[in-house]
Amino acid sequence: MTVKEIFETMEYGPAPESAAEALAWLVDQGDKFGHFIDGAFTKPGKGFESRNPATGEVLAKLTRATQADVDAAVAAARKAQPKWEKLGGPARARYLYAIARLIQKHARLFAVLETLDNGKPIRESRDIDIPLVQRHFYYHAGMAQLMETELPDAQALGVCGQIIPWNFPLLMLAWKVAPALAMGNTVVLKPAEYTSLTALLFADICMQAGLPKGVVNIVTGDGAVGEMIVKADVDKIAFTGSTIVGRRIREATAGSGKALTLELGGKSPYIVFDDADIDSAIEGLVDAIWFNQGQVCCAGSRLLVQEGIAERFYAKLRARMDTLRIGNPLDKCIDVGAVVDPVQLQTITSMVEGNAVGQVYQPACELPANGCYYPPTLITGLETSDPLMQEEIFGPVLVSSTFRTPAEAVELANNTRYGLAATVWTENVNLALDIAPKLVAGVVWVNATNLFDAAAGFGGVRESGFGREGGWEGLSAYTKPKGKAKPLAKIEPIVGEGGPVDPVDRTAKLYVGGKQARPDGGYSRAVWGKAGLLGHVGLANRKDVRNAVEAAAGAAGWSTATGHLRAQILYYIGENLSARADEFAHRIDAMTGRKDGTKEVDAAIQRLFTAAAWADKYDGQVHGVPIRGVAIAMKEPVGVIGALCADEAPLLGLVSAMAPAIAMGNRVVLVASEPYPLAATDFYQVLDTSDVPAGVVNILTGSHEELAKPLASHLNVDAVWSFSSSDLSAQIEVVSAGNLKRTWVNNATAIDWGMDHTRRFLQAATEIKNIWVPYGE
Repeated sequence: MTVKEIFETMEYGPAPESAAEALAWLVDQGDKFGHFIDGAFTKPGKGFESRNPATGEVLAKLTRATQADVDAAVAAARKAQPKWEKLGGPARARYLYAIARLIQKHARLFAVLETLDNGKPIRESRDIDIPLVQRHFYYHAGMAQLMETELPDAQALGVCGQIIPWNFPLLMLAWKVAPALAMGNTVVLKPAEYTSLTALLFADICMQAGLPKGVVNIVTGDGAVGEMIVKADVDKIAFTGSTIVGRRIREATAGSGKALTLELGGKSPYIVFDDADIDSAIEGLVDAIWFNQGQVCCAGSRLLVQEGIAERFYAKLRARMDTLRIGNPLDKCIDVGAVVDPVQLQTITSMVEGNAVGQVYQPACELPANGCYYPPTLITGLETSDPLMQEEIFGPVLVSSTFRTPAEAVELANNTRYGLAATVWTENVNLALDIAPKLVAGVVWVNATNLFDAAAGFGGVRESGFGREGGWEGLSAYTKPKGKAKPLAKIEPIVGEGGPVDPVDRTAKLYVGGKQARPDGGYSRAVWGKAGLLGHVGLANRKDVRNAVEAAAGAAGWSTATGHLRAQILYYIGENLSARADEFAHRIDAMTGRKDGTKEVDAAIQRLFTAAAWADKYDGQVHGVPIRGVAIAMKEPVGVIGALCADEAPLLGLVSAMAPAIAMGNRVVLVASEPYPLAATDFYQVLDTSDVPAGVVNILTGSHEELAKPLASHLNVDAVWSFSSSDLSAQIEVVSAGNLKRTWVNNATAIDWGMDHTRRFLQAATEIKNIWVPYGE
């Protein structure tokens, strides 16, 4: 072919990448692998084959881990962890730098092996995956260096069990291993059954870097091996994969005290407004859905196009699809490679063939005779309720519908149970920055897609999971506050008999939607002090929980109020509480039989003032990502938070949870101290006189054990906290798996309410949304 013919036809000749070095490395290992445990490879055992999805050829034979293998890996990690943490951040940084440099030195080997094992085009492995892997180890080497000065109150969790998927095998390893090691943890990692080879090559790199034995352990196998790790004696589970499996892990770890982060599925909207640069939006869409054959959790698989340009956009998109090159992933000219495995190929095929609506377009391309290939597919004319608009396909399939107004675009985009990522295309910066904060997603890209960096946290909301990977916020998943927690002690109420202390009966009701409300069940219980009967409080039930959550949901406008306004109201609450300080102190002393009521009230007032001070100051960051643009990390309210308040601190425990939550724009449903509830029912009188909008704060009284389940299972509750002296952690975490709401539970340990934990509450009360905004022509 001449140069002239190339320019006229724009055809590309083959540019094959040699696999010789990667295949030679496999041969050097005997084409058989054991596990990597305690700094060495074990003898290969019974297992399974790793195949090249592009050809079906066997690459190597891997060992399926047994329970004994997992136990050995965890024991090695447990033994190594104290010494690894004791090395200190600067010493750990040197090892991470060494790993990063070795990955750079062997970058091409990693890229080719990744493509052989996964089926993604070599251009993607070479230019995206492996450079990002290096970036994560370099970045977290810096984090390790800074830990002792910038995170002086943080310490390692211990041993981390990490389970990663097959779509980005080495990159997912880097996302999890780098921050864990930087903060002083050790790891037991299980790569995906389909794609374990680059993880084993990474183990080889760890040996070359001189990493201490037991710091990194890698076991291979199927989902059953992942279950073994989840149930093992580890301190944290980090999982990336399907929402179904993530839900099971949440249930399995409930009540165990194990930290948990989940990065799960998505059905991300790709919104194109009528003023967008259409050609650029289409090129972005190619990356959004056909990058890695659509096997990306944040793939822009749900195209929403404004009606006025829809037909023109679809026509251009079909023409662009016709030029996509499908074939051998080792050919540098290929755009779309092979699906990872015949099982996944069958799943994609079945979902598309089972769809009976819309118009399906596939380019007239010839697929290779062998291997797992599926053509780029566009399905237009779908309704929001159609299964393919709601279910994650995880393949090169794009589904689409149209919208008329920006408000409708937001409504359609958010009409999903997921919330991982979103893309907005428009030339109007005002429109872009108006729409981005309204999208329910952990990441939003403006006029770009699939931008990632170690400095900018990645993760989702809703059923896309919780926690972030990367950035300062990602480190919190691998650290805990210094100090030892005290065991939880059940607080029992005072039991008495006789007449009331106050001859005038004051009926303590529930507080729902800014009004006092009688409990639905019509039952109350007596509250006694040492001096006699102090009063009665209502016993709330599941219907009262429902009413309180509905009231909180109806107060959504609070989330859009300015931080300044929220601060003023919190200051007002503090002022009004201060005016009645003696009354509250007397009430606390009467209920508890102690003499520290004045001290507790003073601390509660300070908590209110502190939360007010943070209301307009606990803001986000602009991350220094390596693009010509910015990644804006916005702190957003979680939404509706349900909290079982501390029993031992009837006023301080309630205020400590309430104040930071509403300071950040959340609405709360608070279940008052079970043995000492009257401080909470007195407190709603303070709220009534402090300009708190109806529904922002709702207070229930009654049994924590009975109210925990309806609160944690309610689908309109976004997070549940429990500081109750009843150990309800397991129950809350199990039922919260229904919609994967965030939880913060005490796991049978007590919190020292004398300390100011406002920063921890602020962190729990916010979600990080990273909005990427490239700039320039």
